[in-house]
Amino acid sequence: MKTQYYTAASLDGFLATEDDSVDWLFALGDPEESSYPSFIAEVGALAMGAKTYEWILSHSTEVVEAVGSAWPYRQPTWVFSSRELPVLEGADIRMEKGDVRPVHAAMREAAGEKNIWVVGGGELAGQFYDAGLLDELIVQVGSVSLGQGKPLFPRRVISPPMRLISAKQMGAGFVELRYAVPRSDGRAVSPIPTPAATD
Repeated sequence: MKTQYYTAASLDGFLATEDDSVDWLFALGDPEESSYPSFIAEVGALAMGAKTYEWILSHSTEVVEAVGSAWPYRQPTWVFSSRELPVLEGADIRMEKGDVRPVHAAMREAAGEKNIWVVGGGELAGQFYDAGLLDELIVQVGSVSLGQGKPLFPRRVISPPMRLISAKQMGAGFVELRYAVPRSDGRAVSPIPTPAATD
C-alpha cells in the first residue's frame, strides 16, 4: 500500500494556468489511453484539494459526458478545505481541514491493501510530503509550456533527491515519470513491481 501523487503537468512544471484551466491537458491525449485505468484500479482512497474539487463541480457537464456521472470516483474521497463547500449528492466525500496525518490514518483504513491517491493540487501533495507520508510521485509531462500557473510540487527536494523508477513515452504528447519519494529519514520507498508499473 502506497500514498501516490499521480498527476499531469506541463513541460515547465505547472498543473494548470493561473485561472485554474487545464484545457491544455485534454488537447494532448485521451486519459483512457494512458496508465490511468490500471492506476485507478489499485486506488482505495483519495485525497483532494479544494480547487480540484471545485473544478470537478464546475465542470459537471464534461464529467458526465466522460464517465456518465457527475462524480467520477467510486472510492471514498477526503476533500481538504478551510471553506464550507457543497457535498455532491450520492458521492462518498468527507470534508476535512488541518493536519493531513490523522486523516491519512483514516484513509489507510478505508483503502485496505490498495493505494491512496493524492489527486492534487501541488500544495496538498506537499503537505503529505512534509508529514513524511508521500511514497511516490507519478507525473505525466505534457509537451506544452504554460509560462506560469499552478506549480506541480511547491517543495524543495534536493538532498536526498527523488529516485527515478521509470520513464515511459505515451503517444506524441506525454512522457510518464515515476519517482520514489525520500522519507524524512533519507530512505526512499522501494515500490513492489507490478504489471502496471513495468508495462
